[in-house]
Amino acid sequence: MSKRDYYEVLGISKSASEKEIKKAYRRQAMKHHPDRNPGDKASEEKFKEVNEAFEVLSDSNKRSAYDQFGHDGLQGNMGGGAGHGDFSGFGDIFGDVFGDIFGRGNARGRQSASYRGSDLQYSVELTLEEAVKGITKNLQIPRQKTCSSCNGTRAKKGSQPVLCTTCNGMGEVRTQQGFFSIQQTCPDCHGEGKKIKEFCRECNGQGRVQVEKTLSVKIPAGIDEGNQIRLSNEGESGINRGPSGDLYIKIRIKKHPIFKREGDDLHCEVPISFFDAALGGELEIPTLNGRVKLKIPKETQTGKVFRLRNKGIKSVNSHFQGDLLCKVVIETPVHLTDTQKGLMKELRSTFSQETEKEHSPRTESFFKRVKDFFDSI
Repeated sequence: MSKRDYYEVLGISKSASEKEIKKAYRRQAMKHHPDRNPGDKASEEKFKEVNEAFEVLSDSNKRSAYDQFGHDGLQGNMGGGAGHGDFSGFGDIFGDVFGDIFGRGNARGRQSASYRGSDLQYSVELTLEEAVKGITKNLQIPRQKTCSSCNGTRAKKGSQPVLCTTCNGMGEVRTQQGFFSIQQTCPDCHGEGKKIKEFCRECNGQGRVQVEKTLSVKIPAGIDEGNQIRLSNEGESGINRGPSGDLYIKIRIKKHPIFKREGDDLHCEVPISFFDAALGGELEIPTLNGRVKLKIPKETQTGKVFRLRNKGIKSVNSHFQGDLLCKVVIETPVHLTDTQKGLMKELRSTFSQETEKEHSPRTESFFKRVKDFFDSI
């Protein structure tokens, strides 16, 4: 009886790629496997046929010979197909499927897994002046560093990890359950494929040691509360010589005795006397770059805000200088002498009830609103 064309057996074209051949083989092998079709001789024969076709088409040399000379070009080059009870091919199908799902791939030739080190976060507290002008800080950062004695291998100096005999260095063991072939992490080497007989004493077999590293960190001018500076590869060293993590410097700003920052602007409250508010005057106002004079117009009311242009902050991400906003608060005189009290009473007597409206417009407006409120109840 003549053999069927291998491409026809798998249901693919002659130009099929390696991936398409493998996919077709999985589908046909799972469909006709004897354990899924007990007692079905036809399925068993088809399963053998599928394995034979895959054995040829998955091998580039055999496939080339088959494409040129057909079945005659394979005489003496064919291995035995998988019959009932031979699960090697079918086990590989499930191994590949689970490998694709979990990203594990084939464990042959496996090496000890390496992992990226953890990122670290460190808070730095600055004064407002330091944050506005920028500064370089020397920081002592505690971190995990690769052990210099074992170079991260975790084995005693002069020794090397040995091949795990349980999994033969694969890191995984395979068990058969029915027609399923299941791969599990090796219980002896925990997936590393190697075992350590003598651990490094310097790091107690951890591969890393705790150290403090001094870093000179440049804080840019204009940085604000909560901003972060990222320093690549300055975090903890990786495991099994994996890459280091990153270090994040988080900024905290101390409370300032005069100024409060909001974005690029600075805010402050300026107390002024009753007389300067009424008659006008001139005050010296502090800024981060020295003192400036602020002219107070006469009849200034408490709560009035004066904006001083370009006396604020130029933030890290801005090309513009913020402003300084000064809110004036009128301060009532205290600890008056008898003479001062008498003069204040004399001044108050000069304000008649009729002229009170002219001198205190906000007071008049307030009491009018109060009257309207009670009249509406």
